Amino acid sequence: QVQLVESGGGLVQAGGSLRLSCAASGRTFSSYAMGWFRQAPGKEREFVAAISRSGGSTYYADSVKGRFTISRDNAKNRVYLQMNSLKPEDTAVYYCAAQRTVYSGNVYPNALGYDYWGQGTQVTVSS
Repeated sequence: QVQLVESGGGLVQAGGSLRLSCAASGRTFSSYAMGWFRQAPGKEREFVAAISRSGGSTYYADSVKGRFTISRDNAKNRVYLQMNSLKPEDTAVYYCAAQRTVYSGNVYPNALGYDYWGQGTQVTVSS
């Protein structure tokens, strides 16, 4: 069992930056590929970014490519999402998720494959 707790959300002006953090419990964090997803009011949850178990592979939604960076620290059981050049359309609840996998280099953009989810953190970008 893995418990995920997100932090770092808040209110920021357009063009600003935020860094989200996701802390994972347990001693097998490096066995999980990780992802960030978001859900805006009235919309379905959408993929934002994913990172492999090793951290060597990453993948981004087109809408955030070049602005967001996903990273992980397996020694600290944490995954991060650095968000720069934020836009009002980035406003959403952001969730981190974990997917157990034997493949160290794979990334997973499909939410259906994830085993564990955090409770989410609100990001609001004002214009």
